[in-house]
Amino acid sequence: MDVGEYLSRIGFEPGPGPTLETLRSLHTRHLLSVPFENLTVHSGGLIRLDLLLLFNKIVKQRRGGFCYENNGLFSWLLAGLGFQVTLLSGQVKNGFTGCYGPPLDHLILMVVVEGRRWLCDVGFGSAAFSSPLSLDTADPQEQGHRAYRIREDTGTFYLEWQGDENSNEHKDWDALYKFTFEPQSLEDFSEMCVYHQSSPSSIFFCKSVCTLLKPEGRVSYVGRRLITKTFTTGATGGVMKHSRDLKDEEIPLVLQEVFGIVLPSPLTPKDEEITLPQVKY
Repeated sequence: MDVGEYLSRIGFEPGPGPTLETLRSLHTRHLLSVPFENLTVHSGGLIRLDLLLLFNKIVKQRRGGFCYENNGLFSWLLAGLGFQVTLLSGQVKNGFTGCYGPPLDHLILMVVVEGRRWLCDVGFGSAAFSSPLSLDTADPQEQGHRAYRIREDTGTFYLEWQGDENSNEHKDWDALYKFTFEPQSLEDFSEMCVYHQSSPSSIFFCKSVCTLLKPEGRVSYVGRRLITKTFTTGATGGVMKHSRDLKDEEIPLVLQEVFGIVLPSPLTPKDEEITLPQVKY
């Protein structure tokens, strides 16, 4: 770990120790700088949960990754800066079945700062919260055009949100994922990391994806489309969405110009239907 090189990668000036303000800034800067992407899966590569390999990929090669990569490496940075970090297992709610993924489906972080617990997650794609969420309250926590809350039920915690669309209308709370406080190690996620690279029930196998938070919204690449969301505020606040189709020969240039990514091997664009999982949790 070269802390200075990592901080330079995300455009962060070292702060005065492991404070809440520093944690918030690191979290936001990471999301604004490091894409959430699975392009290795669709360019002939294999993702391995080795911190040195992840550092080389995300910091030196200026790539991104999915949850195990981004949050795994981010936890190493936080620990190196003196934060108390615990890796936790999340189970993501399936938008088609309404069921949750298996244990170790998603890697998230609990960080204790100044005696309080915070949920950090720089590896959850377009639904990501930009700043850490307090684990010590069940009250809604607003972040711009969105609101999140953490609900507890007999030892299991549910991250819920009110999403982007029609922000001037009443919206119901919907769960994103559930988790417990049982500590995990990075190696514990290895089997599920293989699953997400090879299963037709995983979005990461079925679709080539890259998304990055922007100060004004979010830009995403999926298969052969580029999708731009601009968040608006005020009484009519909401989301302005624009999508355009891409030709295969355009995609490498889009990845380079929009996301700063240059792949070492040719990408095979993919946007296939996801096979519904047979096992329900």
